[in-house]
Amino acid sequence: MSTPELKFLIVDDFSTMRRIVRGLLKEIGYQQAEEAEDGVVALQMLRNGHYDFVVSDINMPNMNGFDLLKAVKADEALKHLPVLMVTAEARKEDIVLAAQIGAAGYIVKPFTKATLEEKVQKIMQKLATAV
Repeated sequence: MSTPELKFLIVDDFSTMRRIVRGLLKEIGYQQAEEAEDGVVALQMLRNGHYDFVVSDINMPNMNGFDLLKAVKADEALKHLPVLMVTAEARKEDIVLAAQIGAAGYIVKPFTKATLEEKVQKIMQKLATAV
């Protein structure tokens, strides 16, 4: 059961990856997604717009995913947002750091529609029970 009214922000310095994530979200049933090429742009978009969910790469220029996550969690208006971290390397220390900073979840590239769907649903269920 998906909730199509959720609005996603996809943050990745690689435009092809943003398109892939956007396409997968559409297939799952989430129609609303916007894109940012790094954490700096993403943070401005988050502060100026309304988003329900962030899918962010870790390795990006200007502001990486960890710094974006820290900035989101430090911002009163944004700290409730779930942030799903995406990375090409499944390093244990990255996973631990992401969790410590407050990431809602973590997936490793390349991932399938099923993996993304499962993670998003788990995170949304967690949020629904936390409210």
